[in-house]
Amino acid sequence: MQWKLTDDRPIWTQLTEQLTERIVSGVYPLGSRMPSVRDLAAQAGVNPNTMQRALAQLETDGLVATNRTAGRTVTENADAVEHVRLSLAEDKMELYVSGMATLGYTETQAAQMLLNRRKG
Repeated sequence: MQWKLTDDRPIWTQLTEQLTERIVSGVYPLGSRMPSVRDLAAQAGVNPNTMQRALAQLETDGLVATNRTAGRTVTENADAVEHVRLSLAEDKMELYVSGMATLGYTETQAAQMLLNRRKG
């Protein structure tokens, strides 16, 4: 998975969001060991301190845990991950619905367009 970083928001925030997406999508499965801070920083092309800040936020969010001997691991709490996954899905749906409303579509029309897209 490619890292996508822009200049419009803090890098650590973007890293947190992208790592969260990787956790909820199963790229980093429940209970799995996370790559080291240095490895993740090198992959993303950022300073290790920036990546450390993103990982600290994931720990605050309850998505990762730090174990002194095993490094960081993804939580094993499937309910917590599913809660975050649903929240992200709702955010993406809201963006879609509001974008379609800007184009003059109702929620029903926007939903129908999605259904038709799947069929075709």
